[in-house]
Amino acid sequence: MRVSEDHPRYRSLVTRERMAEMVAGGVVSVTGLIAHGRGEAFDYLLGERTTPEAEGAEMAAAALLVLSERPIITVNGNAAALAVKELGELARISDAMLEVNLFHRSDERMEKVCAFVEAGTGEQVLGRIQDGILEGIASDRARCCRSGLMAADVVLIPLEDGDRAEAMVRVGKKIISIDLNPLSRTSQAATVAVVDELTRALPNISAWVEKLRKDPKEAGRVLTNFDNRKNLTSVLDRICHHLREPSSD
Repeated sequence: MRVSEDHPRYRSLVTRERMAEMVAGGVVSVTGLIAHGRGEAFDYLLGERTTPEAEGAEMAAAALLVLSERPIITVNGNAAALAVKELGELARISDAMLEVNLFHRSDERMEKVCAFVEAGTGEQVLGRIQDGILEGIASDRARCCRSGLMAADVVLIPLEDGDRAEAMVRVGKKIISIDLNPLSRTSQAATVAVVDELTRALPNISAWVEKLRKDPKEAGRVLTNFDNRKNLTSVLDRICHHLREPSSD
């Protein structure tokens, strides 16, 4: 499908076509398209832009990565399809490992997604051999890597399921979520919840990592001043305001 760059929904339509292609290629599951559409709906409510609340959360996310000892970024099919290059860049800048974890898992699909991420990032990924179990999850998403997620102190979870986010918090992980739904269990459970579209959020976090790693004390101050609950409440207030007065933002 050819989409004119003059179309007002150009970027959205191109992304949808790419996601459909990724389904055909086995990287994205069919139900992943439903999840993507739900995210687009919330992005409309946020004005399809990075809000001040998202900017603050992205800075706090970077601070948490800078101060971590063993950061890891988990990657599912949707995250890989949408932002594989951006994920690779953040992994390099933050010295984080990448670990693939899939809800609709098969050995064949795991290999396809791992190979896709490695080709797109130039980084070796974890996930093919999952020798750990994250307790409290009633699906294959409980499977993970002992040398990756199980050993990490900070985990960045783009487009993640709520049960897995909650399970990671229960075992003491500090969580950075990237989720356009401020009401999701993922956002509510996170240490830092970034309510922003993935391809906007990742470059912003990378830029802040580059700045804050030169000044760990400033990174500490950023984290001390960040209140995830207060930030999410402000996001919800912004959505309500946008619904009442859509032309005022």
